[in-house]
Amino acid sequence: MLLNQFLLLGAVLFCIGVYGVLARRNGVLVLMSVEIILNSVNINLVAFGALNDDVGGAVFALFVIAVAAAEVGIGLAIVLLMYRNRRSIDLSEADMLKG
Repeated sequence: MLLNQFLLLGAVLFCIGVYGVLARRNGVLVLMSVEIILNSVNINLVAFGALNDDVGGAVFALFVIAVAAAEVGIGLAIVLLMYRNRRSIDLSEADMLKG
C-alpha cells in the first residue's frame, strides 16, 4: 500500500476526532474522540517509520499508546466524579465543580 493511503486515513480519523471534541458535550464521547485523534497520530508514525525502514515510528507509537492509557484512566476518573456530584456528564456543567 502507498504512503498516501495511510496519510489520508490518518487525516480522516484526525478530522473525525477534532469534530467529536468540538461538537460533543458528553464527557465519555470527548474522551473517545481524543483516542481517535491519538490513533490517527499512531497510524502516521508507523507509516512514516515503515517508509524509512526505521522502527522509531513504532517506538513512538508505543509511547503514544501508553500516554493514551494514562489519559483514559485520569479522564474516566474525572467523568465519574462529575457524574457522582452532578448526576450528569455534560461538560457544559463542568464549571460548576470549581472549588
